[in-house]
Amino acid sequence: MIPTEDASARKREIEEKLKQEQETLSFIRENLEKSDQLTKNMVSILSSFESRLMQLENSIIPVHKQTENLQRLQENVDKTLSCMDHVISYYHVAKDTDRIIREGPTGRLDEYLACIARIQKAVEYFQDNNPDSPELNTVKARFEKGKELLEGEFRSLLTRYSKPVPPILILDAISVDEELEVQEDVMLEHLPEAVLQDIICIAGWLVEYGRNQDFMNVYFQIRSNQLDRSIKGLKEHFRKNSASSGVLYSPAVQTKRKDTPTKKAPKRPGTIRKAQNLLKQYSQHGLDGKKGGSNLTPLEGKDDVLDIEIDSYIHCISAFVKLAQSEYLLLAEIIPEHHQKKTFDSLIQEALDNLMLEGENIVAAARRAIMRHDYSAVLTIFPILRHLKMNKSEFDTTLQGTAASTKNKLPTLITSMETIGAKALEEFADSIKNDPDKEYNMPKDGTVHELTSNAILFLQQLLDFHETAGAMLASQGAATTTQALASRYSATSYTSDFNKRLLSSYICKVLGNLQLNLLSKSKVYEDSALTLVLPLVCFVQLELLAYTHVCFVFLQLKDKERQVVKDKFKGFNDGLEELCKIQKGWAIPDKEQRDLIRHNQKKVVSDAYRAFLQRSETCANISFTKNPEKYHKYRPEEVEEMIEKLFDTSA
Repeated sequence: MIPTEDASARKREIEEKLKQEQETLSFIRENLEKSDQLTKNMVSILSSFESRLMQLENSIIPVHKQTENLQRLQENVDKTLSCMDHVISYYHVAKDTDRIIREGPTGRLDEYLACIARIQKAVEYFQDNNPDSPELNTVKARFEKGKELLEGEFRSLLTRYSKPVPPILILDAISVDEELEVQEDVMLEHLPEAVLQDIICIAGWLVEYGRNQDFMNVYFQIRSNQLDRSIKGLKEHFRKNSASSGVLYSPAVQTKRKDTPTKKAPKRPGTIRKAQNLLKQYSQHGLDGKKGGSNLTPLEGKDDVLDIEIDSYIHCISAFVKLAQSEYLLLAEIIPEHHQKKTFDSLIQEALDNLMLEGENIVAAARRAIMRHDYSAVLTIFPILRHLKMNKSEFDTTLQGTAASTKNKLPTLITSMETIGAKALEEFADSIKNDPDKEYNMPKDGTVHELTSNAILFLQQLLDFHETAGAMLASQGAATTTQALASRYSATSYTSDFNKRLLSSYICKVLGNLQLNLLSKSKVYEDSALTLVLPLVCFVQLELLAYTHVCFVFLQLKDKERQVVKDKFKGFNDGLEELCKIQKGWAIPDKEQRDLIRHNQKKVVSDAYRAFLQRSETCANISFTKNPEKYHKYRPEEVEEMIEKLFDTSA
C-alpha cells in the first residue's frame, strides 16, 4: 500500500503536467487559427492577382498582334519600294548606259563590260516579265550595239598590235648554236601583255554572253596575214642582205649584244653553188682551156641568186614551223579549246600554201630543165628535200589535229621532189650512156672529155646528199637495181643502209655507162695514140671517183662487199701501173699541149685522190682487209710523179 504523502505528491505532479499540456494545446489552436486566417488572406490576394493578370493579358495580346502586323506591313512596303526601284532602274538602263556604249570600250574595258552586264540583265527582266514592252526592244538594240563594238574592239586591238615578226628574231629562234648543250628557246612575243589580256577578256565574253563565233574568223584572218608577212619579210631579208653584202644571216645573230648571248649563224644546208661553179668552169674552158658544150648547163650569172633562193626557202620552212608553234600557243589563250584546232588549221593555210606553191614551182622549174636535158637543175632539189625530210617529224607534230588535206601537203611536196629527182637521175644515167657527141666537140689533144668532168662533178654532189639521193631512188623503185637490192631487205621499209647501197649501185651504173661511152667516142680519132689517151685520162678520173664511192659504202661492209672494195683497189692499182707502163712509150710532140694535159690531170687526180685518202682516214675504224698496205700502194705525190712521166719517151 502506497503512502498517502507520496500519492499526493504524485497527483500534484500529474496535475501540473496536465496544466502545461492544456496550455500548449491552447497555443497550438491559436496558431492554427492565425495560419488559417493568413492562408485565406493569401488565397484572396492570389485570386485578385490572377484576375488582374488575365485582364492585362487580354489587353496586351491584341496590341502585340497589331504591332507584328504593322511591322510586317512595313517590311512589305520596304520590299515593294526596293523592287519598284529595281524595276524602275531597268527602265533607265538604256539612258544611263547610252554615253559609255556610244564612246566604246577603248581604254575602259572593265567599265564597258559592267555596262553591258546591266543591259543584259535588263533584257532578261523584260523577256521574263514584260516581253511585249517597247523597253525590251530598246535594251536589246543597245545590247547588240554593245556587242558589235566589243567585236570591233577585238578586231581593232588585233589589227593595231599584230605585227610581222622581224627577220632578226626569226633567225634567232631557228638558229642552232653547236657550242650550247641546251639550246635557248627564243620566245616570240606577238602582242603586248596588257593588250593580250584585253583580247582574252573580250573573247571570253563573246563566247559566254555574246553567243558569237565570228570573232574566231576575224582572229585567224588577221593572224594568218601576219604569219604570211613574217615569212615574206624573212625572205626579203635574205635577198637584201645577200645582195648587198653576201651575208645571208641576221646581224643580230652575228653581233654580240649586251642582253643576249652571241649565237652562231644558222647552220646552212648544202647548196649547189660549188657544183655549178665547177660545171661553169668546165663548160666554158674544159680541162684543156678550150671552150665546149655541155648537157649539164650551168646557170651562168644566176648561181648565187639561186643559192640565195634555196637558202631562203629552207629557212622559210624552218621559220614556218617555229612561227606556227608560237601562233598555236597564242591561239590557245584566246580561242575556246574545242575550236582551237580548226581555227589553227585556217590560220596557217595561206602561209603553208605559199610555201608549198613555191616548192612546187621549184619542182616545175627542175622538170622544165630536165626536159632541156639540163640535169644540174635537179641539184637544187637535194638540199631542200633533205631539209624537208629532216624536219618532217616536227612539221607533223605542229600540224597535229589539223585536217587531213593540211597534213598531206608536205608529204605531197616531198613525193613530187622525190619523183622528179629520181626521174632526173635515171635520165642522167641514160644520157651518159647515149650521148651522141662522137664527132663534134671532141678534145683534139685527147684530154678529158667534158662529159667525164660533168658526170664526175654531178656524182660527187650525189655523195654529199647520199641519204637524200638514195631515198629518191628507193621511193620510185628506180630501175631493176632497186628490185634486186630490195629482195635482200625487209619489205617493211627502205632503210638507210638500203638507200646507201641503192645509190652505190646507181653510181656504178653511171660510171659503167660513162666508160662505155668514152671508149666509143675515142674511136673517132684518126691517131691511135689519142684513141688510147682519152680512155686513160678518163679512166684515172673514174677510178678516183670510184675510190670516193668505195669510202662511201665502207659502213656496215659484208664479206661480199669487202671483196668488191678490194677489187676496186686492185683494179685501180693494176690498171694505173699497166697504162702508165704503156703510155710512157707514147709521145705528144707539142710540149705546151703535153704540159697542159699533165698539169690538168695531176690537179684532178691529186685533189680527188687526197680527198679519198682523207675519207679513208675517217673510215679507218671500218676494216675491209688485214693487209691495207697491199691495196694502198701509192701516195698522192707518187701518183703525180707517175703522171709527170706520161707521153715522154725520154722519161
